[in-house]
Amino acid sequence: MTAQAHKSDVGEAARKLFAGPCDFVWGTQKTGDAFPPGKFAEVAFVGRSNVGKSSLVNALTGRKTLARVSQTPGATRQINFFDLGQKLMLADLPGFGFAKVSKTEAAAWQEMIYSYLCGRAPLRRVLLLVDARRGPMDSDRQVLELLNQAAVSTLVVLTKFDELAQKDRAAVLAATQAEAARHTVALQEIIATSAQTGEGVPALREHLFALTGG
Repeated sequence: MTAQAHKSDVGEAARKLFAGPCDFVWGTQKTGDAFPPGKFAEVAFVGRSNVGKSSLVNALTGRKTLARVSQTPGATRQINFFDLGQKLMLADLPGFGFAKVSKTEAAAWQEMIYSYLCGRAPLRRVLLLVDARRGPMDSDRQVLELLNQAAVSTLVVLTKFDELAQKDRAAVLAATQAEAARHTVALQEIIATSAQTGEGVPALREHLFALTGG
């Protein structure tokens, strides 16, 4: 089999996985035993409020309402778990950053997120979503530092890439790769995506499919 044919087969297998059953199985605002049993590989979506986490989850699975989409930063107030064909668990985490909530509630959310990232045994990869229009921000760097401490393999994913002018794309990719290189857990691969146009979505599906062992 040629390399091109193999890649085509992997791409089709990844497409079928994400087009298959994907069911909401668990939602929690608590830590510890409140998380679902870890039966298979798990991937977490992390990012600033309104970075487009839910939109990307929906784009990956070809659905419009699997994960809640809102124009209100901080609308996702719990960790939501989705069972993808009993091969991969997708965890959509609350956004960090500028959510309009009380300091007490925001602190509780952060504690939940940190507890999950640092103690979740089935977690194979964290996808740190970064708004391509802004590039890595201080809050993203803080999360990368936490992931370094937790030793969780991380893929940086640029979102809303379609909103960047063509002339700016190379510079944003280079800056994001340079930031990733400063953190030992971050992969050098950067995947640029758009939930609106589908750009980068097949590549991200293949990346996640590989975590299932095929």
